[in-house]
Amino acid sequence: MTRTSTFTRPEPVRKTKDALAQLSRPGPNTVLRGDLGLVGVPGVVFAPAEGLGLPAVAFGHDWLQPPARYTELLRHLASWGIVVAAPASHRGALPSIARFSADLRTALDTCAGVRLGEGKISVDSRRMALAGHGIGAGAALLAAATHPRVAAVVTIAPAQTRPSAVEAARAVTVPTLHIVAGKDTVAPPAGHAEAISMAVGGRVWVRTLPKAGHTAFLEGRHWSDLLLATKKDERTRRITRALVTAFLLHHLCGEDRVAELVDGKVPGTELTTR
Repeated sequence: MTRTSTFTRPEPVRKTKDALAQLSRPGPNTVLRGDLGLVGVPGVVFAPAEGLGLPAVAFGHDWLQPPARYTELLRHLASWGIVVAAPASHRGALPSIARFSADLRTALDTCAGVRLGEGKISVDSRRMALAGHGIGAGAALLAAATHPRVAAVVTIAPAQTRPSAVEAARAVTVPTLHIVAGKDTVAPPAGHAEAISMAVGGRVWVRTLPKAGHTAFLEGRHWSDLLLATKKDERTRRITRALVTAFLLHHLCGEDRVAELVDGKVPGTELTTR
């Protein structure tokens, strides 16, 4: 890999389990951490130490959660050559999803508009995505619905929001991946993920993790665990890391070596597409 490559290519593999093993491990890039607060939005940025024309994603946290609860995933994406911005705004009990979605847009545009890492890191505005967990997934859809340069969207245990994530999804015509927690009691799939994925205007991949709950994607400890009866799950997070990394590399960079993790049978998941 050259330090000025547009993204980091995985090694060629023949079997899905090998691709899953490779993409669930950190990539070869050294990861830098920065502060989004410099542009007026609290939050963090993770990026590979160097690279020009890189892909980027803005990630939205769930209700009450700090971005620190997703550090594993965000750092992982950066290790595979993807710049990640995660706003820490609107973490109160009654967040403004409209303003949160605006912060996601601002964070993403900032990544594309400025050189990062003392000028050694740049983002290709044609390779940008939005993602999120729970209400952060809803905010990501709202942001994507009106962002002309977003090329992909990823939702993790998505929750319906106000303004409506379902209505916003109708305006999203780029490829979308929806990772669904089969045992989600916070945002049950029937009223949230299923409605959202059915409304999307573009191609849709739905990966259901039958044994996962809504909070299985979180890491670390937080006072909200007392409210949400958090049940963290390393296996769920491991699969999610691989699926999200593969989807973004495939749809933002045209990487075909990860196609099995996008379209194939991945152990522990159920896939539907349309």
